[in-house]
Amino acid sequence: MKITFILNGNKVNADVAADKPLLRMLKEEFDIVSVKEGCGRGECGTCTVLFDGIPVTGCMVASAQAEGRSVTTLEGLKEDPLAENIIEAFIESGGIQCGFCTPGFIISSYALLKKNPAPSREEIKKELSGNVCRCTGYTKIFEAVELAAGRMS
Repeated sequence: MKITFILNGNKVNADVAADKPLLRMLKEEFDIVSVKEGCGRGECGTCTVLFDGIPVTGCMVASAQAEGRSVTTLEGLKEDPLAENIIEAFIESGGIQCGFCTPGFIISSYALLKKNPAPSREEIKKELSGNVCRCTGYTKIFEAVELAAGRMS
């Protein structure tokens, strides 16, 4: 199936099996490295991307669903001031350990801070609940989002 969509701000085309997961298409057809394959069941968040601005797990979205849509990965946010702020906050807070889950957490944090620039700790926990980290214990990740939010005001 031939599809056309916006990937990180650029119009692209792909010829993929309709049921191929978006995660696989991004990695295989476009060499996107930030999107990681974790559980394959939409439970860990390592493959989180923005789909028309909404965070989704790329393993649970069929490639065909990207037709006419916008998909943003961490690579597409590399010059975005908010994303840069979040990344710096993650580094400063120690919210990055092995780094495997980090792109998904940054994408989810970005979506949260876009819609709510001053979230409470409970709102942060809720919005990041679809992302799993096995290294940090979450406190440093929540602190990173709070630090990034504080810098926005």
